[in-house]
Amino acid sequence: MRIDIFSSKSYDIKFFKAAAAGKNLNLVFHDERLSLNSVKLAGGAQAVCAFVNDDLSAPVITELAALGVRLIALRSAGFNHVDLSAAAESGLVVARVPAYSPHAVAEHTVALIMTLNRNTHRAFNRVREGNFKLEDLLGFDMRGKTVGIVGTGLIGIALARILIGFGCKLLAHDPSHNAECVAMGVRYVNLPELWQQSDIISLQCPLVPDTYHLIDDAAIERMKPGVMLINTSRGAVVDTQAVIRGLKTGKIGALGLDVYEEESELFFKDLSASYIPDDVFARLLTFPNVLITGHQGFFTTEALRAIAEVTIGNITSFAQNGVPLHPVSLPD
Repeated sequence: MRIDIFSSKSYDIKFFKAAAAGKNLNLVFHDERLSLNSVKLAGGAQAVCAFVNDDLSAPVITELAALGVRLIALRSAGFNHVDLSAAAESGLVVARVPAYSPHAVAEHTVALIMTLNRNTHRAFNRVREGNFKLEDLLGFDMRGKTVGIVGTGLIGIALARILIGFGCKLLAHDPSHNAECVAMGVRYVNLPELWQQSDIISLQCPLVPDTYHLIDDAAIERMKPGVMLINTSRGAVVDTQAVIRGLKTGKIGALGLDVYEEESELFFKDLSASYIPDDVFARLLTFPNVLITGHQGFFTTEALRAIAEVTIGNITSFAQNGVPLHPVSLPD
């Protein structure tokens, strides 16, 4: 069985080859992002493996079906970039990796919080230049601070465990109240209360219609002055223009992003010898209290190994009986 793996980097090749060792699979790696321009590369493949910024809109899916592709194996938990209706109509099966390492994303979230709080990124640059002054590097104790977590799935739970260890007070919002979070002392509240009471807000929710631009002008207006906002979920949960307005007024005191709503043309590329074509993103970079990483929250050895193994498991199961281990289907 031939599987074409799009948006593949050196680390994908390493972990996928290891996961597929001894199995009768022909892995074909493409550095190109899956799109209408590159979909022809999948000619002859029975499955494609796609990442978070690959284009799986209806036109691409129709073309994949015409090429004879039967399986779309996502190497991610989220599937908001997939037109599931088009996949169902075209007879393509969609699979995903429901959980790989929630600890990786939770720990990266804490790294963003601590870096912004204690200004270690700015201190690092100062010291390298021989500047040991402490002005403008003042942070705060995490102990006793109120952190609002939006989304208490596996990542949200892992984040709550870490923050409990810091001595934080935790609020949460999720349609489903998690018993483990409740047992840890997490208090579930509605969103307006979470916005109003939190010193730090961390977004761990999926991107669905109800969470699109969840952080907008109205939400920011309800927040504490100087709130720290962290997003390691999906970029479009945040209205970037609204956040820029919040930064300019000081309502948002610090912003940490590992995702961005227009990241597909930026992230996972080296633009250091070129320029950043996105003026909104470039504007974000002008704020000294903004820290952005390029969708690397998942990027640990354990997570990459799990992603590759579960994806290969989905593919081999589909090859054997036509059903992947973790299928994605249209909601009822």
